[in-house]
Amino acid sequence: MAVPTYDKFIEPILRYLAQSPGGALARDAYEAAAQALAISEVDRQELLPSGTQPIYKNRAGWAHDRLKRAGLSSSPRRGYWKLTEQGLAFANSHPASLSSKDVEQLAIGFMDVRLRPPAIEGALVSPGVMQQALSPVSAIASPDDRLGEAVAELRRSVSVELLETLATVSPSFFETIVLDLLHRMGYGASRADIQRVGGSGDGGIDGVISLDKLGLEKVYVQAKRWQQTVGRPEVQAFYGALAGQRANKGVFITTSGYTAQAIEFARSVERIVLVDGSRLAELMMDYEVGVSSRTVKVPKIDSDYFDEEAT
Repeated sequence: MAVPTYDKFIEPILRYLAQSPGGALARDAYEAAAQALAISEVDRQELLPSGTQPIYKNRAGWAHDRLKRAGLSSSPRRGYWKLTEQGLAFANSHPASLSSKDVEQLAIGFMDVRLRPPAIEGALVSPGVMQQALSPVSAIASPDDRLGEAVAELRRSVSVELLETLATVSPSFFETIVLDLLHRMGYGASRADIQRVGGSGDGGIDGVISLDKLGLEKVYVQAKRWQQTVGRPEVQAFYGALAGQRANKGVFITTSGYTAQAIEFARSVERIVLVDGSRLAELMMDYEVGVSSRTVKVPKIDSDYFDEEAT
């Protein structure tokens, strides 16, 4: 028996989490779903083509992603899943097996719902309201279009997981991650040109980047692993710290977001760049900081090879 498609994992995971209203480890949910679907030990050893993960765990993860997009579940911390109040209500209101229509709606009906960062609480959809399912990927879409959509969905999923992971690291390690990213982006001739200076009495400066060997030009960094939105006072304090260092370049990076007033202030002084959690996750994926990528070989006819007139 082959490992079922990810939509078949949706109900087993929903039922398992409903039995553990306080939440459960993702690895336990994997195994509970595999047992409910009668996946053999042999099939549980089957890996993705990349060899990075068992297929059943990957599909269980995507099933939980769909529950999250529907507002029925959450990941309060890395490797831990918990139904929301809406999820518990949904499970209780569907005591019998979910219909094929219910499963289809959960599988494809919320694919375009943007997941909020873990720090922002609340449902993704109105309580008790199941939105109309979006149309599945059109059968007439080209393979290239479908591939592009798949890559975009993978990036969205990894972005959410990155923010969940960043929410669990220590403030000092987060500062190191930010500086690693800036170095990977090309700031500083070497990693030694980027120093973490965060700590008590740091004056709002967490890192310093020397853009030249003599350190004549520097960029100052503030890294906030915050849950709440960063407001104008914090950005203004960073600006004051830059003035104290007689610096003219600063980067403020946070895992959350910024208020409109903070953004407007940063624009008015023209010396500060703001990077929010969404942009941070995008940059970490683009520059492969804490993220690995795999190469997929897509065959395409080499028309030049078959051009007899050119030979």
